[in-house]
Amino acid sequence: MPYRPLTRRRFHLAMVLPFLLALLAALLLAQSDEAGAATGTPLRDDTGLYPRAIRLAHNGDANGRVLASVVSFDGNNGLGAIHESADGGQTFQQVGTVADEEAAGGQGLCCATLYELPRQVGSMPAGTLLWSASVGQDEAGRRMAIRVFKSNDVGRSWQYLSTVATAPDEHGLWEPEFSIDAEGNLVCHYSDETDPAHSQKLVAARSSDGVGWTGHHNTIASSLASDRPGMAVVRKLPNGTYFMSYEICAAAGQYVCVVHYRTSPDGWNWGDPAYLGIRPETGDGKYFRHAPNLAWAPEPGNPQGKLLLIGQAMFNADGSRAAGSGRTVWTNSDSGNGPWREIPAPVAVDFTTIDYCPNYSSALLPSADGGQVLEIATDYDGSVCKPYYATGPT
Repeated sequence: MPYRPLTRRRFHLAMVLPFLLALLAALLLAQSDEAGAATGTPLRDDTGLYPRAIRLAHNGDANGRVLASVVSFDGNNGLGAIHESADGGQTFQQVGTVADEEAAGGQGLCCATLYELPRQVGSMPAGTLLWSASVGQDEAGRRMAIRVFKSNDVGRSWQYLSTVATAPDEHGLWEPEFSIDAEGNLVCHYSDETDPAHSQKLVAARSSDGVGWTGHHNTIASSLASDRPGMAVVRKLPNGTYFMSYEICAAAGQYVCVVHYRTSPDGWNWGDPAYLGIRPETGDGKYFRHAPNLAWAPEPGNPQGKLLLIGQAMFNADGSRAAGSGRTVWTNSDSGNGPWREIPAPVAVDFTTIDYCPNYSSALLPSADGGQVLEIATDYDGSVCKPYYATGPT
């Protein structure tokens, strides 16, 4: 609502203060819902969804640069926008674009990931950048696919590499995530809606060269057909354990889309797929719901370092919305065991509506020494979903 100052009469403060407070609250609510309430600096001036960020460590003179990706659009063409920071995340500029012909012309693009190979895979040397996304969700008679592109010039140019999976029916394949298993294979985790026995499940496939993909198997597949595990993020811990965070959306209730985790000794074998894992909580029982993301950071005096976890919304033990929802990151210094500790999120997002934009799968990138974390979170600016970034202490 427009604000018009009271200029024609003078009022006693005690008379006007309640009105001013109510007006301020209304203005803040309007800004939160309509004008982009996120703190931080906009990464770009238009749409930027599903942010991801990496710090280069296998690219020679480029090591230390931060690369960030978001899904954006040029008309009805879906694009992967690649941004770079040479000053540790203080400023960014776009340096590359992934333009997949299968995401052009309104065919649809969603939920991309960005990854730097830490070792050689097939003919791809360490430092090769990989980008992958879900394509084809908006085309008629859709057969969605998880498609992979690579870059050998620090994200400036991209070439199609391979397809991890193509849907056998009209249902979806979503949210790819890369890791390297204990045998040195490239692993792609993704969410799969194409199995009639499961509304959605988590699947992994692997490749020895990044071109051919084999071994597609369930990693999380609930015995309750209506459950929807999704949005896997995987990090390898210093002790060799692989840690996976994900959400499980189910029937309505207190724990709908609650965040879970489980571990693997080798990054490929995750145990019984029907085991749904562990719900992380703070000491007083808070929990995250929706769109988790995960990072690992070094920690002085702790060889195992610490994990950082974020979810779209945070709730109290009784199911009420927590006061710090949208503005909190969790840390854990015991490989995910025990209670998690709350710290302020670098980007604060105030929102009431749960959808694909506000604080949705926010990217977390710790500094090299673990003392700081860069966050990229999305929020509405009017009707446009934009990414915002900022750095804060861990």
